Amino acid sequence: MVAYAVGMSVDLFAGISVRDYPAAMSYPGGMLLLVRVEFESELWIWDARRDDSWTFVSLPVAASEEIRERAGGLSRGFGSLRVRAGLGGSSWTTSVFPDSGRGAYVLPVKKAIRKAESLTAGDVITVTVELLDL
Repeated sequence: MVAYAVGMSVDLFAGISVRDYPAAMSYPGGMLLLVRVEFESELWIWDARRDDSWTFVSLPVAASEEIRERAGGLSRGFGSLRVRAGLGGSSWTTSVFPDSGRGAYVLPVKKAIRKAESLTAGDVITVTVELLDL
């Protein structure tokens, strides 16, 4: 395990099916690669869409660099990567997006999650992100 902020793990598992665990990818020798980042970050509102209250957390820079390397250039629209995110008792599937100004990926935290977890901009939260579709 390589530690970033709260922690990041890049784990190899034997005997787990990619079908049963979509956040993993096949690795030589029948092993699976799982990239999971757990970190603390402050909720912030995107200045360009302040009226719409688009709210994000920033992944740690070091973890973002590791994710970029592991993804090996794979990305979707706007350079995004699909993830499963979790905080408190909530989890959802979304994408992280590269933010060149921060040098890190950012994770949108939708209104339904913020409401369910009683969160507002400025709150510091612990978030878990697992990469999907590596």
